[in-house]
Amino acid sequence: GWACWKTYLGRPDTDGRRCMGLMILGTALRPLRPEEALPVLEANLALTRRYFSQENILVAQTNFAACLSELGRHDEALVLKRDSYAREVAMFGVSDENALMSGNNVAVSLNKLLICDEARTLVGDQLLPAALKSLGADHNVTLKLNHSLADALRLNPDRTRDDLLEAVAI
Repeated sequence: GWACWKTYLGRPDTDGRRCMGLMILGTALRPLRPEEALPVLEANLALTRRYFSQENILVAQTNFAACLSELGRHDEALVLKRDSYAREVAMFGVSDENALMSGNNVAVSLNKLLICDEARTLVGDQLLPAALKSLGADHNVTLKLNHSLADALRLNPDRTRDDLLEAVAI
């Protein structure tokens, strides 16, 4: 992590390797020290937004949002995750595997914030039908979406017995 960053520190902001060094450092720090990774990933996102492509911005934004989530800052992460999902859908379509994963990231944040009705609608009405059609029932993304739908049913403060039974059936 730090060695990679030090190697590319002197390079210009427009050098992709400098940005890559920031990303590697941030992702290396994130699992064990997310509070230290956050400013690194934030700097990576700012640099990427200035000089690099939409695809690179989506990766940097997703990494930053994931770090925010790991720090319990789910409301801030949700804003970024919604934006990433909207961009993925606009660029690649709702049935794209990356767009589906991005949508699932939104649903996970919604569930953590107990906005379960919206998560249920997003997954059940939009994401899961698209995943089943484009990826199939046994694909890893489809299985993750099923898990998010079950969480939306199970975690909802206004859940009914039928919701719980449906969550178990999923």
